[in-house]
Amino acid sequence: MNTKNNRNAEDASKAQRRRALQSTCISGMMFLLAGCTMAPSYTRPDAPVASDWPAGPAYTTRTAQADQKPVAEIPWREFFIEPRLQQVIELAIKHNRDLRVATLTIEKTRAQYQIQRAELLPQIDATAGATIQRLPADLSGSGQARINRQYSVGLGVSSYELDLFGRVRSLKDQALEQYLSTEQAQRAVQISLVAEVANTWLALAADRERLQLAQETLKSQQESLQLIQRRFDAGASSQLDLRQAQTRVEAARVDSALYTAQLAQTENALTLLVGASVPAELLPSTLSSVAALQPLPAGLPSEVLLGRPDILAAEHRLKSANANIGAARANFFPRIGLSASFGTASASLSDLFQPGSTAWNFMPQVSVPLFDTGANLARLDVSKAERDIAVAQYEKTIQTAFREVADSLAGNGTLGEQLAAQQALTEATADSHRLAEARYSKGVDSYLTVLDSQRSTYSAQQGLISVRLAKLANEVTLYKVLGGGAAK
Repeated sequence: MNTKNNRNAEDASKAQRRRALQSTCISGMMFLLAGCTMAPSYTRPDAPVASDWPAGPAYTTRTAQADQKPVAEIPWREFFIEPRLQQVIELAIKHNRDLRVATLTIEKTRAQYQIQRAELLPQIDATAGATIQRLPADLSGSGQARINRQYSVGLGVSSYELDLFGRVRSLKDQALEQYLSTEQAQRAVQISLVAEVANTWLALAADRERLQLAQETLKSQQESLQLIQRRFDAGASSQLDLRQAQTRVEAARVDSALYTAQLAQTENALTLLVGASVPAELLPSTLSSVAALQPLPAGLPSEVLLGRPDILAAEHRLKSANANIGAARANFFPRIGLSASFGTASASLSDLFQPGSTAWNFMPQVSVPLFDTGANLARLDVSKAERDIAVAQYEKTIQTAFREVADSLAGNGTLGEQLAAQQALTEATADSHRLAEARYSKGVDSYLTVLDSQRSTYSAQQGLISVRLAKLANEVTLYKVLGGGAAK
């Protein structure tokens, strides 16, 4: 009795193990047929930068208010509030050729991804054909010449690969990541374009203001020369005073010509960036007439850097290289290809669709790599090296972005103080110039003192324009490097 019970228990155990094995096999086959890949599990590399922005005398704390959006979510129309600049940026987005190339590259990689994705499914072709052949008497079995005819119509699948080891799916994933990378690259190009157009437009405003200042100085120096000439003719001024006045006139003329050329070159640069002529009414008059830019919060490095499109593009390239390892690994395993067709065939066109004319064929093909002199192993090594290169490039992109933001924060922390100091210097030199002219007119000081004060005042005024431009340009750059420039 016990022996029988033991035998029954053993049989039940064996049946249970068979069912478990069958279930495992079925699950494994379903997993394979579902398109598994042999690519390594992707893990985002740690950011090789500090968790906080640098601190020190050059930096100021920039915090976001509770209702303030991250910089990456601030559209450029909200940051650049100057209406004329907004219209110029819109023209650039519409006409700039670099941005157009980036957009067309997206279309190209999207098509490449769709091509690779189509490899996952069999391609079915409809075929129709006729073969008419005359056999001479010497070759025919009957000893008489005859004509053989064969007609066929059918549907067929040609060389479809069963992706049991994920080779095709890995290539599809690689193409997808390349497509996503180009999308982010296009965003990066647009952000850079917006910032470059804004900086060039601001530089144009500064050049116009510099030229205006140089022309006003030239006019003032010419008036002073006329006054000194009259005083010299009357014997009240020396020839040295006259020559010094002439020197200042020529120096002002040199600056006027220099800034005229610089203004034209900046206009040409803006036209190239925009990709079309910019209407005169959209050009700035002076830098001081430009509306201020919106203040920006800096946020934390982990929040800012990982959202920048250039870093996202680098990560997609890393994922693409990671997927390529799966395709390289799958090359070590068999490939199963299927070719099949189903239709009708007949020796007579009228009998082509009659009962009994059905024709089909099924041709599976298995290719097993046995000896390739190490080619597959070398391809795997190449794919792993490309993945490691992509990791290094991703990390370098993060480090470069961190440096760009840190530099802009350092500039922002000092340019405000520099602008205030330059403004005070300009006012002080202007007062000194007025006092020097008054003392010279009363005969207390020589004309050399007046010339020195004129040079100092002119230099301080030009410096003030440069610092204003630097402060605005730094704000634009900070907006760009923090990932700003949303298209909305």
